Amino acid sequence: MGTSSPAVLPSASARPAPRPRRRPRGSWEAYLYLAPAILLVGAFAGYPLLRSTWFAFNEVNPFTGVQGFVGLANIGEVLAREDIGLLVRNTLTWTVGTVLLQLLLGLVAAHLLNSRFPLRGVYRGLAMIPWATPSVLVALMWIWILEPNHGVLNGVLRGLGLVDRPIAFLGDATTALPSLVAVGVWQGVPLFAVMILAALQGVPPELREAASMDGCGRRGVFRHVVLPAILPTILITTLLRLIWTTNYVDLILIMTGGGPGLASTNLTLEAYVTAYKAMDFGTGAAYAVTQAAVLSLLVVLYVRLTGKRAGR
Repeated sequence: MGTSSPAVLPSASARPAPRPRRRPRGSWEAYLYLAPAILLVGAFAGYPLLRSTWFAFNEVNPFTGVQGFVGLANIGEVLAREDIGLLVRNTLTWTVGTVLLQLLLGLVAAHLLNSRFPLRGVYRGLAMIPWATPSVLVALMWIWILEPNHGVLNGVLRGLGLVDRPIAFLGDATTALPSLVAVGVWQGVPLFAVMILAALQGVPPELREAASMDGCGRRGVFRHVVLPAILPTILITTLLRLIWTTNYVDLILIMTGGGPGLASTNLTLEAYVTAYKAMDFGTGAAYAVTQAAVLSLLVVLYVRLTGKRAGR
């Protein structure tokens, strides 16, 4: 009859170490760390937004404040203007034209800056100069370039025999807004170029090589490999630029003041002029609220795109 061997008890060192407890996702510490940023955004963005919205539904005197609630009267006055169609058309021309050309030229510039050539780092830095230059300096520089009598551009055109007389780029109703779009494109292309360049550098070279080995040409590699990889960056940057450009009034205000007449006036400039020159804060706020309601659709698209990208 055999003897049974005693059971071997697992030693303390062989026992699995207890797993550390995970903190709940809704930890109050996260909100504590975010509190300063939330307070700053609320003070400098949230409060002015709520205040402007309140002004849009009231009669406001710049010296005595809110005079009384008028409901939708201010917004109705904005929508009932005979030239509201012109203001909307100018806004769309300025915003869509500027951002679309910035995107196309920025895509080309990003591909050029992504290629190998001498002093590539220097040229990448120089390419950011238009974007880094303050808008006031950009506007003054281009006023001098586009000036009819002594401007550089008119001098070049006349020297080449392309025009017989000077062109008032900023003083003619047919050329004022296109000239502003051209200046806006010149200033904004570097942002698209840098954003797309960063996305291009994130595309693994192995994917390009594999596509080339499968018989894809340069266009095929770009279409099937590069474009899908950089498309999220393009979409997010485009949405942000649409929002920023719609609200951007510096170049228009300094270079043309919205003229001649209303030829280059958009909704943002009209809101500024109505509120701070005509001292009609209620109607000026109504312009801003109406425009913000449309831009909120772009904000929703931006939030959805960034949310999908963060969830990957």
